[in-house]
Amino acid sequence: MATELLVNGRKVTVDVPPSMPLLWALRDVLGMTGTKYGCGIGACGSCTVLVDGKATRSCLQPVESLAGKAITTIEGLATGDALHPAQQAWVECSVPQCGWCQPAQVLTAASLMAQDPRPDAAAVDRAMDGVLCRCGTQQRIRAALKRCLGS
Repeated sequence: MATELLVNGRKVTVDVPPSMPLLWALRDVLGMTGTKYGCGIGACGSCTVLVDGKATRSCLQPVESLAGKAITTIEGLATGDALHPAQQAWVECSVPQCGWCQPAQVLTAASLMAQDPRPDAAAVDRAMDGVLCRCGTQQRIRAALKRCLGS
């Protein structure tokens, strides 16, 4: 069944079963491999994308539930050649180690910044602790957030 989605500002039609998780439509149908598969049950956060600006686990979202909603992947976060402030901070702080969780981390940070431009440390922890990092870059992630939040 064909479903029209708005991905990174572009209308796209995906001909997939309506119950297919967005993760697989993005990766396997649209070729957007920046969104990563981790656990498939929404626990690790590796598959995080933005849906209407909110950090969302794409492995839990059936395609049929997303018609008419704005989906942003890591491939669509920058504006032209200008990186999003979170992406720029990640570069400046040399955050990635293995890089697997980084698209989800950056999108989660972007969502946090949009919802609360001056979050306190507890809000940062609540938002960012939902995306697991196996290689231990949490300290660099927090440093990057401080940089892009100006704190």
